[in-house]
Amino acid sequence: MLNDRQIIAEGRRTIALEAESLKELSRSLDDKFVRAVKMLAQCQGKVVVTGIGKSGIICRKIAATLASTGTPALFLHPTEGLHGDLGVLAPTDVVIAISYSGMTEELTKIIPAVKRQGLPLLALTGKIDSELAQSSDLVLDISVRREACPLGLAPTSSTTATLALGDALASALLALKGFNADDFALRHPGGVLGRRLLMRVAEVMHRGKEIPLVAESVTVQEALFEMTGKGFGVTGIVDAAGVLTGILTDGDLRRLLAQYENPLTLPVLAVMIRNPKIISANELAAGALKRMEDAKITSLFVVEKPEASPRPLGIIHLHDLLRAGVV
Repeated sequence: MLNDRQIIAEGRRTIALEAESLKELSRSLDDKFVRAVKMLAQCQGKVVVTGIGKSGIICRKIAATLASTGTPALFLHPTEGLHGDLGVLAPTDVVIAISYSGMTEELTKIIPAVKRQGLPLLALTGKIDSELAQSSDLVLDISVRREACPLGLAPTSSTTATLALGDALASALLALKGFNADDFALRHPGGVLGRRLLMRVAEVMHRGKEIPLVAESVTVQEALFEMTGKGFGVTGIVDAAGVLTGILTDGDLRRLLAQYENPLTLPVLAVMIRNPKIISANELAAGALKRMEDAKITSLFVVEKPEASPRPLGIIHLHDLLRAGVV
């Protein structure tokens, strides 16, 4: 039985061995890696990633990463491939086959079918003289000095290295293609990530009569009524042309009460905050959240033509963003 200290030591030993394997893998990258990235970049169809067992699990992740970063990809289970699923292969596809030993029976059985279709075949294997390697058009070496498993048997360092190499291929391919954040957003419309990358201010802002606005000609008291009635803790001030010229917040009111004996009778034009923080309706909601956090404010007026004559289109509150899941 291991004591607590020995358990921690074992965990650190495993991580250290896997980290060293990754360093060695990084140092081993050469022109073959470049050729592999270009092979995938030139694919006119989809990238089909195939492998079984622990390698198969890694294959699924690599295929998912490629698909989410602009390269159509899917996982093909070798056994299912032997029983009809090879039908997913198209003449424009590229196949990535992963097997550390390079001799996995189920995998080597489907290789002839891939070759008969003339598809480019990229192998990731730890045995560069294996049957898989010899059958492939290009081979990337995923060999490791030793597995991190105390018995030296369970795939640990080798699967970590394979996963990292898959990520390296996807990242280099992403950069080569010029794939950007907008492209990424289109492939991740759901969940928190999708909301951060896709949701626009216009989707969550308040419009029309919900917007707290008063004319430049009113008093602070009238501005207070508008602010209280709309519940945003702020009101916008507009000129005769409907252009936003300033704002007044509940914080400003507290400061006025400390400065003046009767601030409610003051003209709002004399005490409003000019050049307030504003945002366009087309900007990302995540951008509105960052602007609020940076300025330590809770509301932003949404305007058209922010650079010219900013007429209010809406108002967005911090709570709106939090309720929408933009965090």
